[in-house]
Amino acid sequence: MKKIVLLLLACLGLLTAASAQIDTTRGRYYQPVFQNVTVSSNVTYGSAPNFAGTTQTLLMDIYQPTGDTVSRRPVIIFAHQGGFLVGSRTDPYMVAVCTRFARLGYVTASIEYRLGFFPFDTVNVARASIRGMQDLRAAVRFFRRDAATTRTYRVNPRYIVVGGSSAGAFAALQVGYLDKDSEVPAYVGLATLGGIEGSSGNPGYSSAALAVLNLSGATESVNYLEPGNAPLCSVHGTADAVVPYAQGRVGGGLPPKYVVGSGRLNPRATAVGIPNTLRTLRGAGHIPFESTSAAGLAYADTTFRTIRDFLRPLLRQPGTVLSAARATGKVGTQAYPVPATTEIRLAVPRGVAFRPQQAQLLDLTGRVVRRFRWQQPDQLLLRENLPAGTYIVRAEQLADVRVVFE
Repeated sequence: MKKIVLLLLACLGLLTAASAQIDTTRGRYYQPVFQNVTVSSNVTYGSAPNFAGTTQTLLMDIYQPTGDTVSRRPVIIFAHQGGFLVGSRTDPYMVAVCTRFARLGYVTASIEYRLGFFPFDTVNVARASIRGMQDLRAAVRFFRRDAATTRTYRVNPRYIVVGGSSAGAFAALQVGYLDKDSEVPAYVGLATLGGIEGSSGNPGYSSAALAVLNLSGATESVNYLEPGNAPLCSVHGTADAVVPYAQGRVGGGLPPKYVVGSGRLNPRATAVGIPNTLRTLRGAGHIPFESTSAAGLAYADTTFRTIRDFLRPLLRQPGTVLSAARATGKVGTQAYPVPATTEIRLAVPRGVAFRPQQAQLLDLTGRVVRRFRWQQPDQLLLRENLPAGTYIVRAEQLADVRVVFE
């Protein structure tokens, strides 16, 4: 009898873990199981002041597999290239990549974000990149809000991926790894721009990503990547003269701005334990996958397969967006805002049975820095005297969740 009970408990545990995952059977998310794609154009996902101070309505195009009946689907949000000066959500590569992944079963979106900066200098291009990041975060929150309310697009809020090409990749990398105000150079004036989260729309929902797709992008520092961060997939040409593969400066005629590219970001990810894939395009220049030449189309196929093969195993695991959940059968939780200054709200999903329980706050070395009682499904965690940094909240019945105080 005891063996039977243990077997039943084990099965229940497997079912609980499986219920949090995405069904990848029958070739879904790997083969083009849908022939046609339905596009919802000009969907408003927010608004915010542009560099000139004029309020800009933020639009996206959403791609869905035609005839799909799955009720909770993963999302990939793409941001276009263009140096934060030009580009559009309808650029040919954005249309092509969104269509290809929607045919696999994903919901995909191509966003427009605030462009332009003046004067044309290092300070203002950095500010433009922050605005792009804030808008991409608002797009993530848009889908989370939809999942919690109207469910128009039938998405799973735990499986939202951000990605981009060139400038769009800068924004995606910042969504994934820029989570503390202290990481932003003081000359940017982050507070005047609205902080890391910004105010582009859909407040109250997490902007954390399941994974980051970096296509010919870079960041200010490798130190943005820390233990526990989202997985990273990079595709980059070694002869990129616009955004360096390893490290160098960007901006053309602007005063030099030094950045680190995929050739350093992915080794850093490996060093701190972040799952990652780097597809090195030997001898290729900047965004070669966007060219319509025969070589460009071959690069586009390589990029598509790299992203596809990187993402599909992540779909077979409990979502890492709202919590650091593993296959433990524990309930995932949400923490927001991330980062926070004085307090963070911990929230258990609606409809989940909750009982008060003991919880711990650990630093990244695993040291317990605070013990507290998790009394209710929606509870505030006060910073009090905690130093700035990244922490993990761990409770008896709930999955680990990452929080950041700045």
